[in-house]
Amino acid sequence: MRPHIAIPVPHSGDAEYAGRALPQYVRAVELAGGEAIAVPLDCAPSKIEALMDGCEGVLLPGSRADVLPEKYGAARDPKTAAADLLRDVVDELLLHDAYKRRKPVLGICYGLQILNVHRAGSLLQHIESPVNHEAGRGVAIAHEVAVEADSLLARIVAEGCANGLRILVNSSHHQSAETVGNGLRTVGRCPEDNIIEAIEGTDPAHFVLAVQWHPERSIDDDAPSRAIFEALVRAAGSK
Repeated sequence: MRPHIAIPVPHSGDAEYAGRALPQYVRAVELAGGEAIAVPLDCAPSKIEALMDGCEGVLLPGSRADVLPEKYGAARDPKTAAADLLRDVVDELLLHDAYKRRKPVLGICYGLQILNVHRAGSLLQHIESPVNHEAGRGVAIAHEVAVEADSLLARIVAEGCANGLRILVNSSHHQSAETVGNGLRTVGRCPEDNIIEAIEGTDPAHFVLAVQWHPERSIDDDAPSRAIFEALVRAAGSK
């Protein structure tokens, strides 16, 4: 049986964005051998809990929103986007369930940020750097990420990476993790400006990984991108 991966709808207030973004995550999970289960943002917690009961893993996708700075004790930067409170509620429910039942978690872009805040970490609200981290989908390769050699991420991407533990990534974000949350560690940075690009759980028995780029956009051309989704599905299949 194909492992079921819960994916919250990316945004509650932007149907066009959500309708364009969600299918990319669904396709990436299904190409990796899983079955994607879209989690709506406008239903009762009891319905979400019922959906979670049938899922073995969680994928937290990107979003056009930003996490409320109040959640990590910071004043709002003028460049911080509006929060999506419905998405936050669903993400918190999924993360609580995943940590309680030790389900695999993969966070992508905003998914990394909400995971980090959920674990009592903080965010850099706006990146000021010569590196263009907001390059968007029109730029296939924005910069490199240097991956820690002793990490889960390194084991996942090593076989498909021709350049040692440097991987080439796209980039579409203006925030990043600042202080890393409890039970998480930094495992990838942009070498040009030291911005955190990947974090993972410190418990080797619980698959928790989050990346700041968008591997769902590059699965057709990039082996490390495919490997990230395959690792999630494989971990979910072992539950």
